[in-house]
Amino acid sequence: MSDAPADQAPARPAPVLDLGPEETLHVLVPSGALAEAVEQLSPRVRVHRYDLREGLPTGEAAQAQVLVPRGELPDELLDALPRLQLVQLRSAGAELFAGKLPARVTLCNARGAHTPATAEWAVTATLAAQRGIPHYVRETDAGRWSPGTFASLVGARVLVVGAGDIGRTIGSMMAGFDVELTYVARTAREGVHGFEELPALLPDADVVVLIVPVTPQTTGMVDATFLAAMKDGALLVNAARGVVVDTDALLAELTAGRLRAALDVTDPEPLPEGHPLWTAPGLLLTPHVGGAVPDTEARAAAAVTDQLERILAGEPLQNVVTDY
Repeated sequence: MSDAPADQAPARPAPVLDLGPEETLHVLVPSGALAEAVEQLSPRVRVHRYDLREGLPTGEAAQAQVLVPRGELPDELLDALPRLQLVQLRSAGAELFAGKLPARVTLCNARGAHTPATAEWAVTATLAAQRGIPHYVRETDAGRWSPGTFASLVGARVLVVGAGDIGRTIGSMMAGFDVELTYVARTAREGVHGFEELPALLPDADVVVLIVPVTPQTTGMVDATFLAAMKDGALLVNAARGVVVDTDALLAELTAGRLRAALDVTDPEPLPEGHPLWTAPGLLLTPHVGGAVPDTEARAAAAVTDQLERILAGEPLQNVVTDY
């Protein structure tokens, strides 16, 4: 998830991995399928599988210049990789790693790999919630024929908070429903409002979609004040991360029946048994599956192999994470 403004001062040149013209590129990967894809790139690439449950990398694996992680990176793993220069993610979200790597290590994400699926989830969840599909599913399970009238997406005022790759794709997909679309991002620019304008924009929105990266500024940004500014009956759609939303504040609004929500992410996550969100009224909840479609893994693997091809060609890295 990226929300980098287009009107910033020119960014620093993207880094180039320090790799000699004939030097072997050692890459640590967490899965066999990814290892197979990387091995096809060049005889100069040496792939090493790693699993921290089996111990730290040793021998040639400890000489890796590139690491593709699964889960968090403990300090002892980073200490065991003295030549590491790049952590290449298979996800867009980078909050587990940003600001936690040695200065010599560049962090890159897989911008775009999850875009179509995540945008599709946001549109699907919005449509389902607006048209009352969760209610009808529950009534069907109970064997009740319960006609009713719910809201519509057609012609709705939609506020997309996060104007990066995924946010723009959500907007493009929703455009076919003749929505009145407004983008908000960290920094205002042409066609995009700044975060500081949210108090004036929220009262008019029928649907508010969250697709921001996790940063100190966005953590907890959807608090009681943010929610209170939303109009009665509005829908909050969170396709970002759970920590962007104050769970207790949202629960208060849902319980009161004033707002509705569609969440693919929660705080805490996974949602524990007995948590009040499970039974909150007006809520459509999915277990962080926005990017879970068959093609996502292939797109994520392609993001890794494309980056490695750039390294072998001596080209600058792409999708460098800088906005944390």
